Amino acid sequence: MTLNNNNEVIKKHIVFIGTVNATIVHPREVFACALEDGAVSIAVAHNHPSDDPEPSRADIEMTQQLVSAGQILAIKLHDHIIVAGNDHYSFRENGMLPQKTVD
Repeated sequence: MTLNNNNEVIKKHIVFIGTVNATIVHPREVFACALEDGAVSIAVAHNHPSDDPEPSRADIEMTQQLVSAGQILAIKLHDHIIVAGNDHYSFRENGMLPQKTVD
């Protein structure tokens, strides 16, 4: 989702559709939508078919890449949410995102 300065949704985008156990995500495609929409921040989400919402090493690494790319572009990663069955994991709620990611 791309977000405006009030954290209101500008637009929802489906950027990638993965296989049953993997997806290839690149920050340039994620931020292309944000740049096109004139977003101040983004929130990303994906699902874990295993019903375990805990982030994998790949999830953590991708989140770190998105934070770094966002810092360069001055577009904050507001949150990364993993949905698994009736549960979820929020990187923001779990302190896994920097408090300040852009100036």
